[in-house]
Amino acid sequence: MTGQPATPVIDFDGVGMIYPGPPPVPALRRCTIKVYPGEFLAIQGKSGSGKSTFLNIAGLLDRPTAGVYRFDGVDTSGLGEAARTALRGSSIGFVFQAFHLMPYRAACENVELALMYNGTPRAQRRERATQALSRVGLGHRLLALPTTMSGGERQRVAIARALAIVPRLLLCDEPTGNLDTGTAAEVLDIISELHAGGQTVVVITHDKSIAARAGRVLTLTDGRLADRSG
Repeated sequence: MTGQPATPVIDFDGVGMIYPGPPPVPALRRCTIKVYPGEFLAIQGKSGSGKSTFLNIAGLLDRPTAGVYRFDGVDTSGLGEAARTALRGSSIGFVFQAFHLMPYRAACENVELALMYNGTPRAQRRERATQALSRVGLGHRLLALPTTMSGGERQRVAIARALAIVPRLLLCDEPTGNLDTGTAAEVLDIISELHAGGQTVVVITHDKSIAARAGRVLTLTDGRLADRSG
């Protein structure tokens, strides 16, 4: 007996974004795409191609001006800001190029902040932060400050912060952009291992080595998405 098809984590149905002018700027032209649980998707494109707009919509940071975005089966167009914030905080883990860590808070405290914002009880935060940091190989650096860490270690803390909420989607924006080649490869290994463990991953990147590992590659050109996987 055939099971029911999986619900897409990302389901863009004619989604587009036009920034008001004058003149109006079409940053993302109407696109339809589904990303299913367990996929590893890379999105490539030059600066100004629409990658950041795609990420902001997929991450529930911005609302599209056209189409419908369903996240994990939920039609997000009907959600108020509080509901969008709650869904984002409980289901989407972000990893950014610039790390966005608080420099004078220990690694474990930086991870705990994500859990505080999504309502995780105080008694559980340290345990979950410790588990997440151990998962990315930083179990021995729980109390280290970001100012004493290498770029690779800081990005691992950022990944741990994203993982601590147990996200449905791991959304990465140029995660290797500030790292040297060797360190970038280590971070990419971690992302690949997370995907192998079942994590749904979408990476916005210029890095061809990330695209080479992804199961599917989309290219954005002037706001238009094209599939380059096959």
